[in-house]
Amino acid sequence: MRKVLSFMLLLCAVQGSVAQQAPKWVEKAKRAVFSVVSYDANDKILNTGNGFFVSEDGVALSDYSLLKGASRAVAVTSDGEKMPVLLILGANDMYDVVKFRVGTSGKKVTALSAATVAAAAGTQAYVLPYSTQKERAFTPCTVREADRFSDGYSYYTLELSLADKMVSCPLMNEAGEVLALTQKSSGKDTATICYGVDANYAMAQGIGAFSFNDRTLEAIGIKKALPDTEEQALVFLLMSSTQVSAEKYTGYLDDFIATYPGSAEGYIRRASYNMNLSKDEASMDKVSADMERALSLANDNDDVYYSCAKLIYSYVLASPDKPYKDWSLDKALELTERAAAIQNLPAYVQSIGDIYFAKGDYAAALPYYEQVNGTILASAATYFSTARTKELLEAPQEEVVALMDSCVARLNQPYTEESAPYLLERARVLMDAGQAREAMKDYDAYDKAMGGRVSDLFYYYRSQAALQARQYQRALDDMQAAIEANPDDLTYYAELAVINLRVGRGEEALTVLDKALGKDENYAEAYRLRGLARVQMKQNKEACADFAKAKELGDENADECIQKYCN
Repeated sequence: MRKVLSFMLLLCAVQGSVAQQAPKWVEKAKRAVFSVVSYDANDKILNTGNGFFVSEDGVALSDYSLLKGASRAVAVTSDGEKMPVLLILGANDMYDVVKFRVGTSGKKVTALSAATVAAAAGTQAYVLPYSTQKERAFTPCTVREADRFSDGYSYYTLELSLADKMVSCPLMNEAGEVLALTQKSSGKDTATICYGVDANYAMAQGIGAFSFNDRTLEAIGIKKALPDTEEQALVFLLMSSTQVSAEKYTGYLDDFIATYPGSAEGYIRRASYNMNLSKDEASMDKVSADMERALSLANDNDDVYYSCAKLIYSYVLASPDKPYKDWSLDKALELTERAAAIQNLPAYVQSIGDIYFAKGDYAAALPYYEQVNGTILASAATYFSTARTKELLEAPQEEVVALMDSCVARLNQPYTEESAPYLLERARVLMDAGQAREAMKDYDAYDKAMGGRVSDLFYYYRSQAALQARQYQRALDDMQAAIEANPDDLTYYAELAVINLRVGRGEEALTVLDKALGKDENYAEAYRLRGLARVQMKQNKEACADFAKAKELGDENADECIQKYCN
């Protein structure tokens, strides 16, 4: 009995000695450690674990697997206070670390400082477990190995059997600095060793400009933070705008404005995005408020004036039947001219020309377009704008053709679908200038650029060009193609019949017109053309009956045919 009592006294003495040898920093440092409870989408407990603060404003570290799949999480301090996990700041699934921000309600929390010097093998270290009990302070251990990874960070092997409740707790050095987050051994030896991943590595995790599609981050349902700098955050907004849902992107815009309230760019982007979604005046009021806020922050920033002008210009053109407040082309012009007065960029000059063009003041638009064509911004689009303006001003046709030549000369070859509209427009201009054979070349280039994916209307126009160029077989082939593409348009049957008559194929014309009348027996023009086909075939009696029917159905040209062939 005395031996047992002596042993118990000795054990108490040893424990008392350990407690007395605890580093001075332990009592304060352990308040930085907290418990974490994560919840799934159904608000059921998903995981429980530990974490610790590394900044007084609530930035914390833990293991990634604790939050993977979570829709929300709560940090519970050693004092029992519950704090929500607000934002994910970075994560790495390979090393199982996550950085996040906890809502502290504006209060400062106890935070640990990361070690500036890595621990060497054989070094004494301490694990601070989460505890609500004052007497449980720390667990000492020895660093068995310290391996380097990823640009000089340390991965520690520790001589310690790690309990489940000690995972992701801080591993401290003698100076009270945090070395690592503890991790259990995944091998057979769980009784004598565990691991620690460098706390500096976990703290280095962040959100980048392209993190919106990071699968590791997306596996956590909790809201993600924006990148750390305004520049990176703006790139993030740009890249994610077409990649995420409208709800999520709106959240990103709101977060940016909350983080950088003095940046006009955030208000402009939110105004632009919401204007595309706007359905009523109330939603447009929000757009307008953001735009006015951006203008108030402009500080002679030409880009802000220009961006707001573009918003107004786009709205006026897209919704001419729904005027909004004082938004007008004149206001867009005023803002663009303010931008140009600060910095006369070619883009601003082009925009001024576009606004005058939209106002129908082509004479005012022309010098701005011509000015742009003398700058590095000169392109197929700018020459096209100039050509169209000249055409509307009824300039000599050769000037319009020359501008369209300059337009097409700036297209890259081989031509693509983006180039195709310019080819089609030059073909039209060439046709108006009486250059049908040159127009045919552009029509063919357009067909090739589109990979043959053209409309019935295209075949009709190219057929007309071929007819003027006296390429009759091509004209016939294209009109037949137009009919095949749109067999319900009776105009195409009439045009095909006309071409057949032009080359003396009266019987073929008659067949085409019979098909048209099979679709509509009251198609007056078809009767007149059928009469002409029968005249060509020397069937005058039948021809006169067709002319009479055409006149009966209201064909204005039937009388001329009757006078010529039936009297």
